[in-house]
Amino acid sequence: MTDRKSRLAYVFIASFLVSGMAAGAEPLPAKESIDMDLYKRGLQNLKNVSPNTEGKPLTNGIPSALAEHFISFLYGEVYESINLSPKNRELVLVAGLIALGDNTTELSVHINGALNSGWTALEMQEVMLQMSVYSGLPSSVNGMNALKEVLDQRKQRGITDVTSPPLASKQKTEKSRLEVGSNQLEKLQVIEAKALQDAYKDVSPNFAKHVIEYAFGEILSRPTLDYQTREMITIAALTAMDATNQLKFHIQGALNLGILSREIADIIILVGAYSGFPSMANATNVLKEVHDE
Repeated sequence: MTDRKSRLAYVFIASFLVSGMAAGAEPLPAKESIDMDLYKRGLQNLKNVSPNTEGKPLTNGIPSALAEHFISFLYGEVYESINLSPKNRELVLVAGLIALGDNTTELSVHINGALNSGWTALEMQEVMLQMSVYSGLPSSVNGMNALKEVLDQRKQRGITDVTSPPLASKQKTEKSRLEVGSNQLEKLQVIEAKALQDAYKDVSPNFAKHVIEYAFGEILSRPTLDYQTREMITIAALTAMDATNQLKFHIQGALNLGILSREIADIIILVGAYSGFPSMANATNVLKEVHDE
């Protein structure tokens, strides 16, 4: 009988709490569970990223305790634990957030942060375009729309970002897209273009053709961003998407281009804070595997 009463009491308390939350009641912030110094540093880091937002778009509608945890961990703990420059930090986050999909509020904050840290609007366009290769054309279009909105807002605040020459401009060459793409692919020193074509010729020859001609010949060979930067944002996108097989290829290529292992580890941690610890763990395991090999 006593056990039955205990169970009834438990059910009553649980239903009371649930009904209270459904009615809009929020738990009080658990201040004692927050490192308030870390939270203040995180808030300052967020303001540095995008001074006009001061974190408000990221925390509106979020119970204050959760907002404090979010800012403390991401903008305090994670931001201060990595060695990427503020400029590169913002760029890889833009790539990772585009790859994740519908994260327009955070994406706008970090597009602002990338522009504030020294990237140009033209370079940001290149990031959006490159994401068409890795997370698809719709995500690229979403990124372009977010960039346009940010640029319009900055213009209203009196900030003029140079947006010309047009996106279509690239180096003129007499070589075919296949030749340009093959050269660009082989700069990574991971696989030869012919070997890639041979690997898929009996299954999907058009796949290898599009990879070499469009991805490497049309997009990754564009001069607005250097190849190291392109590989950094590629690693960010693949980490966000948990695409471990492709990530291994590009980690190998990035190391061959001179990107440091610790820089790759930092990209994985930073983007993984948004995409989740499982994708962070998977990407770190891929980096470890490449490192051990």
